[in-house]
Amino acid sequence: MSADFWAGYLSGALGIVVGNPLDLIKVRLQASNTGTTRAPLHTTAALTTGTAAPIMGYGALNALLFVSYNRCEAGLNEAFSVKESLTSTWLAGALGGLATWVVSAPTELVKCRAQASRTPLSSRAVAWRVFKEQGIRGFYAGGVVTALRDSIGYGFYFWSYQLATGLWPTTEQDGPPSFRHEAPKVLLCGGIAGIATWASIFPLDVIKTRVQTQALEFATEASPLLDHDSRHSHRDKRSGAWQVAKDAYRAHGLRVFFRGFGVCCARAFIVNAVQWAAYEAIMRELGQEPK
Repeated sequence: MSADFWAGYLSGALGIVVGNPLDLIKVRLQASNTGTTRAPLHTTAALTTGTAAPIMGYGALNALLFVSYNRCEAGLNEAFSVKESLTSTWLAGALGGLATWVVSAPTELVKCRAQASRTPLSSRAVAWRVFKEQGIRGFYAGGVVTALRDSIGYGFYFWSYQLATGLWPTTEQDGPPSFRHEAPKVLLCGGIAGIATWASIFPLDVIKTRVQTQALEFATEASPLLDHDSRHSHRDKRSGAWQVAKDAYRAHGLRVFFRGFGVCCARAFIVNAVQWAAYEAIMRELGQEPK
């Protein structure tokens, strides 16, 4: 397989390992109606909850993302006869993000439900429960808002990274720069790209999380994290993204759509700094010069 596939896969898996504890807190804040994480986080097991699905799924997602992005950007640049353009970078990122939907929707659903449950649940247990109750279709709850989030978010992800690296001051030297020389730029620009991405789509991510975890409301023995002010346990039909957004706004106002944003930004900077550094280092090791 291509170098960008493996570089994307390995850097994506590494990013999940590094960022999962903060991601766990983010998801619980987003899903909760009380503004607290509720479930204890002091054990190692608690901090690694929901890791298995993203490590496997997000590695594949990241590989698909970078392959799709690189191919789309090359195609757009060729079609419009330009060498490099921030517009084509954004469009290629958006198309690459949309291409990841088939992987990201089920991965996010399993991860969020494992993380949002009060009682410890493995990714495998969550996946089996979803499949048993709803089949394959159940893994794509919140699929539309997930696709929208990924498309917009990854557009800004690559756009902001290219913009930041382009603004980085260059120094004259003989031959191509070594990765050791480039590392500070890659780490800082990667972190900035992560924050810019989440800032652009955070309300959508909150809605996605609440859509995907609302099934926990109806669990009888699984003790959900969600504590609604007025329970609707009699409802059989789960709400769509638009209804979930309206209900959240009526109950908690605009601030609910930014719950966990600070934690998310801290995680985004760390994870994406590491992820971009790993991606570019692996590409160089495989004999490919990153764009």
